[in-house]
Amino acid sequence: MFRYTYNTLVYGREPLADGIARIAKFGYDGVELVGEPAQHDVAEVRRELEQHDVRASSIISIFTPERDVVSTDEAIRRNALDYLRGNVDYAAALGAEVVTFTPTACMKITPETDREREWAWAVEAARAIAAYADDHGVRIAVEPWNRYETYLINRMDQAVTFVDEAGHPALGCMADTFHMALEERDIAAAIRHCGHRLAHVHLADSNRAAPGCGHTDFRPIVRAIAEIGYTGWISYELLPAAGDVWGVLSGAGAPEFLDPYTEAAITHTKKLENELGLV
Repeated sequence: MFRYTYNTLVYGREPLADGIARIAKFGYDGVELVGEPAQHDVAEVRRELEQHDVRASSIISIFTPERDVVSTDEAIRRNALDYLRGNVDYAAALGAEVVTFTPTACMKITPETDREREWAWAVEAARAIAAYADDHGVRIAVEPWNRYETYLINRMDQAVTFVDEAGHPALGCMADTFHMALEERDIAAAIRHCGHRLAHVHLADSNRAAPGCGHTDFRPIVRAIAEIGYTGWISYELLPAAGDVWGVLSGAGAPEFLDPYTEAAITHTKKLENELGLV
């Protein structure tokens, strides 16, 4: 029933071709790519995808202090929108369906000005990038992050309010179960509340490892995703429990995030699909 994809972010500095080959080996339908299009040749990426018979599913946006749609610096806000347009172009060139969006820089946990002004800037940016994405056949997915990574949108109900206020059909919500395990009272209920707005899904366990390697019960979550009629991608963005995540991954300090978790993630979810009678 579901279409499965895996985020290459977890592979650190490994050549992208190696990651695509690994993802294909374990039976995924797609590959989720990091939104740094300047670092990759589109034609080369397409060749690798075609060679391994997988699709580009989605592009994850990396928001930094220089790419912040609610910065008080107008130049930084413009830079964030330019970056997002570049990710939409990258998605369109590869045939990917979704680009993720969060309206603050990652790890920015305090506002620069009043919340109402930042919210308005975020809504304005979301409308602009949704219109651009719509013209390119791409959808934008607004992702709530947990309180330790952002402050503006932490929960699904906030994302739903945001998406409804922005009011563009190319704009939807994203569910990431790692963040939701920290912020939601009931993950399955939050997904049902999102309903038709759900545009993308990241499954990760309570410790951000592969599903089945922590204490999150994915059975009601998978059931809720199916019950709302979701037809998008099921992706896995898994990261080690470390202060210096990128140093660990790039230094090969977490080998379980290569073959073991790539295989375990899809195996666990497909098993639940079978048990729940969704296949």
